[in-house]
Amino acid sequence: MKKVNVCILQSDGTNCDNELFYAFKKFGGNPQFVHINELRNRPKTLKDFRILALPGGFSYGDDVVSGKIWAIELISFLRDEIENFRKRGGLIIGICNGFQVLVRCGLLPFGNMGKMDATLAPNDSGHFECRWVDLKNEKSKCVFLKGDYGVGHFAVNHGEGKFLGNAETLKKIETQNLVVFRYVDSDGNPIQSYPENPNGSLNAIAGVTDPSGRILGLMPHPEKFVDITQYPNWRREKLIKPHGAFIFEEMINYIKENS
Repeated sequence: MKKVNVCILQSDGTNCDNELFYAFKKFGGNPQFVHINELRNRPKTLKDFRILALPGGFSYGDDVVSGKIWAIELISFLRDEIENFRKRGGLIIGICNGFQVLVRCGLLPFGNMGKMDATLAPNDSGHFECRWVDLKNEKSKCVFLKGDYGVGHFAVNHGEGKFLGNAETLKKIETQNLVVFRYVDSDGNPIQSYPENPNGSLNAIAGVTDPSGRILGLMPHPEKFVDITQYPNWRREKLIKPHGAFIFEEMINYIKENS
């Protein structure tokens, strides 16, 4: 079977693209770096890919607010390209800055490209958070994450990660089962308080999907824990499997099983 082509989208300021490339390649994908200008100027097209991945970093220096300029660029120049990609059944993942972009362009949480329904605000702590936190997956509409993966360690590196929406938006997210990950305490319970919740995200939301279940966005970085030795306490905790691996494995397997 042919390997799954993965578009690792780049812009000025992305800096977690190499880690994302490595994660997809390790689990059987065929990742390729594609600068957004290559899609805008059409030497490359999303027709050649089954997964679109937006990495973390500081796109365009996080000018205005994190991810805003890249989001405007997607809406203004690539709306039809992305909508056609979605109609063909492609999967989309955005991590950290990539998540901010997906929220600000409207693809998350409700799949309304061009309509911003939620936001990612500055951390309640008032500073950049760079450390490890625990996440637990929820039963959600995400089509490629259907198992119970338990609690896992994930790295966070962000200054604007507080998932924020009005009461109506949060209710809609919850009732439609769009929450994929929550920040949890040592007992595995969702937590609103610092430091376990690193940014103050409402309802402890760390990652969401859209109603189609084909788009996933999360603030923590699963691509930074796909090898056991990437976690500093791997010997002490006697970990068997890296906690971020399942996301990339499941995305690749889903495409292979549904091709």
